[in-house]
Parts: sequence; C-alpha cells; structure tokens
Amino acid sequence: MFNLVSFCLLALLAQRINGASPEWGQCGGIGWSGDTTCVSGTACTVINPYYSQCLPGTAAPTTTPPTTTPPTTTTVGSSPPPTSTGGSSSATGLNAKFIAHGKKFFASAADQNTINIAANQALLKSDFGGVTPENSMKWDATEPSRGSFNFAGADFLVNWAVSNGKLVRGHTFVWHNQLPSWVSQITDKNTLEPKLSAKKQTSVVQNHISTVAGRYKGKVYYSEDSLTSGMFAMKSSTKTVVSNPTPSLTFLDRQNFVNIAFTAARAADPNAKLYINDFNLDSNNAKVQGMVRLVNSVNSAGKLIDGIGTQTHLNAGGAGGVQAALTALAATGCEIAITELDIAGASANDYTTVVKACLNTPSCVSITTWGVADVNSWRASSTPLLFDNNYKPKAAYTAVINAM
Repeated sequence: MFNLVSFCLLALLAQRINGASPEWGQCGGIGWSGDTTCVSGTACTVINPYYSQCLPGTAAPTTTPPTTTPPTTTTVGSSPPPTSTGGSSSATGLNAKFIAHGKKFFASAADQNTINIAANQALLKSDFGGVTPENSMKWDATEPSRGSFNFAGADFLVNWAVSNGKLVRGHTFVWHNQLPSWVSQITDKNTLEPKLSAKKQTSVVQNHISTVAGRYKGKVYYSEDSLTSGMFAMKSSTKTVVSNPTPSLTFLDRQNFVNIAFTAARAADPNAKLYINDFNLDSNNAKVQGMVRLVNSVNSAGKLIDGIGTQTHLNAGGAGGVQAALTALAATGCEIAITELDIAGASANDYTTVVKACLNTPSCVSITTWGVADVNSWRASSTPLLFDNNYKPKAAYTAVINAM
C-alpha cells in the first residue's frame, strides 16, 4: 500500500483462460506458479522481478530489472511512532521547487538500509520532502506469521521521517507478491481453517489492514491547509478475479476485494485519504480505462477511494503517454500521484516530460521516485534515477530543477 500514507496494494489479476493468461494477466515473476504463456495477440512482458504481464502486441521487453531482496526486520516495535509535522528540504531542492507550484511533496523510496547510507541520507534531507517505505510495510515484513506483527523496519522509517520533518507515504497494505508464506499457501476458503466461510476469509485481509493502519493512524500523513489526513494506498489492477499467487482469494471479485480492503482502512483511520495504486497506468490505455471504471463504480455509493497512484516504472522513451494517462485518471475526481517513478536511462527529456505532466494536471499532487541513486535501485543496471552511483546529480536532475 500510507504510500503519504498510500497503503498500496493489491494486484487483482486476470482469470486464466484456456491454459493461457489473458490480456493484462500475470505470466511470470518471482514466486509465480501460474500460466507462463499469453493469449494470442499479447506478449509476456517483464514489469519487475516479481511480475510479468500479458500486454497487447508482440514486442519483447527491452529491459529485465535485477532481483533485489527486501530488508529483514528482527524486532517488533513496541509503540507507534510520533506524529510528523510536515515536510522539509533545501530551498533549491526538488521538493522546494515542486511545492512552489502548489503540489504536496516530491519524495523518494527509502528504508533503513538506504537511510543508513550517509550520502543517501544527505540527499533525502536536502532534496526530498517525503519518503515511502520500499519494503518494510509490505505484508511479508509486517505480518510474517498469521497474527504476529513486526513493525521494526516500518517504525525505523517513520521515526526517521518524523525526526527530520519528512512526510511519509505508506506502501503497502495488500499486494499479490512479497506475501508471507502462510498467505501464499492458502488454497481456498476451506483450507485456511476448517469450514472457513467467505466472511471469515476476508477477515484475514481486514485484520492485516486494520492492525497496520491502526498503528500509524495520524502518524503517517501529509498536512493540507491545517487539515491532517493520512494517505493509504491499495495496489490493484482492473481485472475480474483475484488469482495466484493468492489462490485463497479467488472467490472474491475485484470490486468486493477493493471494498473490503478500503472499508477496513477507512474504519482504522476515518480521516485518511485512501489510494489505489497500480502499474502500467502510463498511457490512456485499456488498463487506465478499466481503473477509471473500477474507481467510479466503487465510489458510486459514496467516496471510498480518494486517490489513484500510478507507479510509472518506465522504459527509455516511455514518457510520452503520461500526460494523457493523468488526465484520464483525474476525470474520476480523485487525487492523482506518481508513486514509484524511475525511467531506464534517466534521460532529461523523459524525466521532464513526466514532471511537467504532473505540474500540468491540477489533481496530480505528488511525485515519488523509487529511490535516490542508481546504486541502490531495484533496477540498477538501467540507471533509472536522478542521482548516479556516486550520489551525484545527473543531467536529468538539472533538467527537472530547471523545468520547475
């Protein structure tokens, strides 16, 4: 999912069709045990090490990001972290330039392993107004065994942010990957426990979200006109059925799942802004249109989803559709955020195209890059960030500063 707090996540995946994954369905990735072929007219494309997807067309992916290992936490936090009072950064850094346009913050992914690198921490302090936990708030880190919660990594991040005047975007409540083994091993509603009903099944999700959101209630947030509000995000795609690698959830359709998850988050923090966050929302494509329909449908009975996050993990030259995507998503009446930005090659043109698209979209309130420097990126070989392996600003950084 916080991600400000944007508690991302959940990917609702496509149901298998005739032994092959359908368009927009999953076809590979770490831990994936389902179909690895795609229906005619689509190609299995690597999105990240944990996820490959059947995308329209036949072009093969040009970049395969390296696999990274999430940080491991060893102690359970004892008390919720203190409340933050707002973001801060250098008057000439990315965040200061960005918020001068009326936006909320320019942030970066971080966790204890990168915060403890002096050069990385210095840039977080000088250029960024917020942080998003890269791995420490995901399900495998926060609830490694059922009902047993570990907040050590997440608490470290939040405490550091509070101490340094940074905002926090949480990430993420529910996702289809980086699940603890006890969740991955659920095969249907009757094997989780004897005679488990659908209502009890959903309580696994509800309990997880309620516990994590409750811990950080009012602690991970952004301030707007003296109104404090957390931002939680749910990662989701727009297909009909939840599927592997969480087969126990296959009997929940997409809208029921979203309603269950967001209702639990709303109950845990009534003042939170709730975000749904997903990948491949980088042009006004069929997936963007599906997201628009899903959000409009969920919100038709009363606004439950407050914002939509687009991850924006791009290949070189892939920024051209971002403006159209943001415009389409903004038509829902929700806030929009670019939540995990990185671009292979980090060309100045690609980065300025994305930043300008957000600046040109009134409801686009924030940008988060998925890391500070290339050396710590999950796709380091693609050199996708604004700072190089030596923590020096690249041409794209200068171009973004000038564009703002």
